[in-house]
Amino acid sequence: MLTSPLRQLTGLDALFLTQEATDTPMHIGLLMLYRPAKSSRGPVRFKDILDTFRQRVHSAPVFHQAVGKVPLGLDHPFWFEAQQLDIEFHVRHIALPKPGDWRQLCIQVARLQARMLDRTRPLWEAYVIEGLDNINSLPAGSFAIFFKMHHAAVDGASAMAAIHALHDLQPRAAGVEPPPAYRPRPRPGPMSLLGRAYINRLSSPTRWLQAVRDILPIPARLRQGFREHRLQSPHARRSTRFNGPISPHRVVEARFFKLDEVRAIKASAGDVTINDVMVTVVAGALRKYLEAKGELPEFSPMAMIPVSFRSEGEREAGGNLVTAMSLAIHSEIADPLERLQRVHQEARSAKGYTTAIGARTPLDLAQLIPPQIASLAMLRAGTGLMFSSGASAPVNTVITNVAGSRVPLYLGGAELVGCAGFGPIMDSVGLFHAVMSTGDSITIAINACRNMLPDPGFYAECLQLSYDELRDAATESPRRRQ
Repeated sequence: MLTSPLRQLTGLDALFLTQEATDTPMHIGLLMLYRPAKSSRGPVRFKDILDTFRQRVHSAPVFHQAVGKVPLGLDHPFWFEAQQLDIEFHVRHIALPKPGDWRQLCIQVARLQARMLDRTRPLWEAYVIEGLDNINSLPAGSFAIFFKMHHAAVDGASAMAAIHALHDLQPRAAGVEPPPAYRPRPRPGPMSLLGRAYINRLSSPTRWLQAVRDILPIPARLRQGFREHRLQSPHARRSTRFNGPISPHRVVEARFFKLDEVRAIKASAGDVTINDVMVTVVAGALRKYLEAKGELPEFSPMAMIPVSFRSEGEREAGGNLVTAMSLAIHSEIADPLERLQRVHQEARSAKGYTTAIGARTPLDLAQLIPPQIASLAMLRAGTGLMFSSGASAPVNTVITNVAGSRVPLYLGGAELVGCAGFGPIMDSVGLFHAVMSTGDSITIAINACRNMLPDPGFYAECLQLSYDELRDAATESPRRRQ
């Protein structure tokens, strides 16, 4: 029997709904590549994949819960269990036309990424994509699954937890387990929801008090950080071609790198992190791309870096438990090793700001936004007025790092061999980078406005060239010290 408690969206979760429009879908995309199964049963069939979803639909709330509004918008929405769960609506089957190459796959994924999810159903879709006949490193019979999950329901960490729940740690014969009975809890009536809204309004003073407690210590923590030289002065914010109003059209791309090589770069560069290395690669790619357009900045572009603050006990929780830090990535620096060290210094300072402000403070402040204002999409309208000209750019791109599985994963016997993530873009932030690790590889994938980045293949080449330069410089650096 499948049941789950009634759960309400947080203020931050609800913002991903109110910020959404037809030209700004707010879902997370995941492209997963699979080798064919090695079993006597033959290749994995679409029916096998459908059976897997039916067996696992209970494994994460995103798969079986839909958004339900409170009457008159008096409170944030709730997650209600779908009364009818149609797996064949959510899981779809398509194929690339010949020759079935990487470029075609990216074009198809970009089109799917640009479409909003149906809010009357659980907020996810999965597209099984066959016909990958001309993609390097993938053997015959390989397939892909492109997954979409709304950002109101999951952040990067909880999205990966849901994906892991669909997979096995060992190859297995598909379709052997009967699915659990789906018996959804009845949806609460309007009066019940209004009663909950009234109780929540009574708790408003407590939320305001918590917000005040969060905010009051911040100035003292910031002053101490500057005294101890852990914090640097904020950088000026300026615009690039990725700041301004976006179109409804998307482009996606991805490059895959060897995780062992990235670890070697990290080891040779001293006290840096893998995230520092990948941010430096992105910064170098931005430098190459903008230089080719005659737009090389003399300033450091700014990136927003989402940071998860999930505790061990919140690993399986849905929704968004993230904050964000603003990071200067120094694309104006030509030398890749010097850029890496500057990125590392900036990251330490940015983490200091996040600590001083408090990771959960933005979540607490989002709870104070009146639902009536959010439901009227006034925040989206205000954001559009502020950033539509690109005159004021809070950040120039987003770079998120999501940890994938360190062990092999299998779907119906087929092995997951690669994963690329695509986050949402919005006005004034028209380029999103997602760094993901899967097994022995690590990926940098982009989702961008097609008007701002009309040549995604060239940008992918810039990512590869930036990585190669950093790897070669890191390899040469120890020799110079000998």
